[in-house]
Amino acid sequence: MSAAVTSVVDRAEAHYRDLALAGVRRWKEATGGLAIGYLPIWAPREMLHAQGVLPVGLMGGGEDVEIIRGDAFYQSYICHLPRSTVELGLGGQLDPLDGLLFPAICDVIRNLSGVWQLQFPGKLVRYLDVPQNFDPEIGGHFLRQELESLAAELAERGARPLEAEALRASLAAYNANRARVRALYALREREPWKVPTWELYLIVRAGLVLPVEEFDRLLDDYAAAVTADEERRPMDQARVLVVGSFCEQPPLGLIKTLERSGCYIVDDDFVQIHRFLRSDIPLDGDPLANLVTAFLDDAVESPTRFCGTDRKAEAMVERTRACRAEGVVFCAPSFCDPALLDQPMAVEAVESIGVPWTAFKYAENTGQFQVIREQAGTFADSIKLWSNP
Repeated sequence: MSAAVTSVVDRAEAHYRDLALAGVRRWKEATGGLAIGYLPIWAPREMLHAQGVLPVGLMGGGEDVEIIRGDAFYQSYICHLPRSTVELGLGGQLDPLDGLLFPAICDVIRNLSGVWQLQFPGKLVRYLDVPQNFDPEIGGHFLRQELESLAAELAERGARPLEAEALRASLAAYNANRARVRALYALREREPWKVPTWELYLIVRAGLVLPVEEFDRLLDDYAAAVTADEERRPMDQARVLVVGSFCEQPPLGLIKTLERSGCYIVDDDFVQIHRFLRSDIPLDGDPLANLVTAFLDDAVESPTRFCGTDRKAEAMVERTRACRAEGVVFCAPSFCDPALLDQPMAVEAVESIGVPWTAFKYAENTGQFQVIREQAGTFADSIKLWSNP
């Protein structure tokens, strides 16, 4: 790794490890604005930005948090993300946040919003319900009302009122940011040896806690550094698609383990919010209507969205072929109902096109990866030894 790449990755990792949100606190002191956290996998970041609010993505505490009090709030068969989120809240690490949004992912996140409301009554707490009916007259009308209500509540707490021109400018800012992210993922897909996924993961995780303009600079710096790095050479590794990790995130060590086992991760659903929309949001017309329409019509197929069994299977096939994956790794958090309920359909889809697969589960604080390394390494070897050329 060149010195330039090391410098950028170290900056990103510092943000990734900043569980006390010191950077968010500094931003608030400098601007006087509100900071609103959100859980995976979607939030109206453009609207928050237009109101002068810093959107802050929360992905739990990972391997850096020992969970003690958080375990008292959830049963043993519940995923790990809500436990560490509660632990961070009760420990004061999330104090810089003025509120928290809980987008509709599953029943666990719905219940977490209630826990948060009881534990932190002075904070803004919103369960951000999103439609599963994508008819503009039904789901679109409902989502617009939700967003207008949220915007009004933010304004009551000191944010700027939502105005069309400000929202249009924010749509443009996030369009530009998503274009940078797409370009970096495309480079990783073409030349995965240049963009190791564990580095890319740190970059996009850092983007969750940075103002979008600062995230742009981090993306530009990393892209320039890896493009100029001539020390990285391709290796004979298996190209794999990793799916199932859209909400609770895998530990950084697990991603490194997969890559060290002989796998090039050429596509994934980590930190999905940066790629939840496939394309730019139009800037002409009513910007709030455009934001709503993008959610309805342009979002990726996800276990958290009802889009029909056939469509999800087709999307899985398209995605596997698009990234030229030689194998698929189903890597889901333990007890993640959305991921694990969709997995049989996805398995059937990749089997239908003759692509091999393997599967395992993890928790965000998993610390031992030897078994996963052996499984992934055997999978990669079998692809190279016995798959069709």
